[in-house]
Amino acid sequence: MFEYLIKSQKILGMNSRNLKFIRPSNRKSSKRIADDKLLCKRILNKNGVSVPRLIAKIKTLEELENFDWKTLPESFALKPNHGFGGEGILVVYGKKKGAEDVWIKADRSTVNAEDLKNHIRNILDGSFSLSNIPDIAFFEERLRLLKLFKPYCFRGIPDIRVIVYNKVPVMAMLRLPTKESQGKANLQQGAIGVGIDLARGVTTSAVQGKNRMVEFVPDSRLLLSGLKIPFWQDILRLAVKTQEISKLGFLGADIAIDKEQGPVVLELNARPGLSIQIANLSGLKDRLMRVLGLSIKNPERGVRVGMDLFGGEIEEELEDISGKKVIGATEKVKLIGKDEKTKEVEAKIDTGAYSSSIDRDLAIEIGFGPTIEAFEKIDLSGFELKPEKESAIKKKFMDEHKDNVPDLSDVAVVFSSHGASIRPVIKLDFQLNDIEITASCNITDRKELKYPLIIGKRNLGKFLIDVNK
Repeated sequence: MFEYLIKSQKILGMNSRNLKFIRPSNRKSSKRIADDKLLCKRILNKNGVSVPRLIAKIKTLEELENFDWKTLPESFALKPNHGFGGEGILVVYGKKKGAEDVWIKADRSTVNAEDLKNHIRNILDGSFSLSNIPDIAFFEERLRLLKLFKPYCFRGIPDIRVIVYNKVPVMAMLRLPTKESQGKANLQQGAIGVGIDLARGVTTSAVQGKNRMVEFVPDSRLLLSGLKIPFWQDILRLAVKTQEISKLGFLGADIAIDKEQGPVVLELNARPGLSIQIANLSGLKDRLMRVLGLSIKNPERGVRVGMDLFGGEIEEELEDISGKKVIGATEKVKLIGKDEKTKEVEAKIDTGAYSSSIDRDLAIEIGFGPTIEAFEKIDLSGFELKPEKESAIKKKFMDEHKDNVPDLSDVAVVFSSHGASIRPVIKLDFQLNDIEITASCNITDRKELKYPLIIGKRNLGKFLIDVNK
């Protein structure tokens, strides 16, 4: 994917970013605001922008020795003032029971006051600062995770990176903390970046680390695409407002959504990384050139321009680059049955189901009546339906009855809250978005359900799903 963007000359490289956009647009005084997190927080807060609450700061070794650790809350984030790339940030999620000065980190390991002191000494020495110059350590509140994001994150708080140029949001991505990134929303450390359609605020393609394309949340089958970001227009307006305040002509605004406060600005970046292009499968270069020289009077106008210019084209780029069709949560499907019988129905696209299933009456309508009739004559009382015996049940049924049931390719043993059952499985040909698919499809009674056909994720390998389409 990355190579495609480079060959198409749409990708924005570091040198081009620095020479064409950062140097002419970002004055030294403005870059100082972005590089100094405490100064940035103070200026943004003074201008009515929500930022995480400052708990305490430590500027010298003397202040460190005199610091009262009892004043720290149960959870907090410890950061270097001039840190970059997520380095030096330490987040704790609660205190260990029965211990006065022991806190628990994202990976469930613990830190005590002495560990924090050693970490702060490294911050003061400049170990995590931009130029290894002496730095300041500060504690700020840990934001609370929005319930919507809980299944997508490992421990930490996700944030949204918005690239703003000339008061227009031109690209955005959702950054999700993972176990690999130790609960931090930083791609360099293994977090996931998910592109966002600017017009709709819906996630599209995703990358983990610097260039590893992914479709699912790690260790799950939860799709990363199709997630609608709350407060979307508010987030875009907030990003543009931070550009007005900081006077950075080109910036990356990192914004989180707190459970109680809503959108909160974490920090500003005068030199935002370029992995956002891979997450969106789209280059920044063309977008920046399209807004160069525009006259934007206020954040509302900038947001409208960004949404109009850069929304909707994501789907076309996704299809071109990935080779996959973008489909919605429901789609028209043309079934091709026996003796060339065809039927068009509305199907549910269900990534939560592994296999596809078709309603009994619909299967009869397209020619599989003999299959169902023969199957229903079989006495199933001799089968002990237990999950641990699923493979044995299927083998026994096919050995004994396959030749007696026409068009039977397999059986499915299903366990649910309604009990256990054996269902016939047929090979079903259908067309979805002009793509022909042959699926193993189990037959069941769905007449009380809204959709007579479910397409499961086993048959969705050629598609990307946008639940809002």
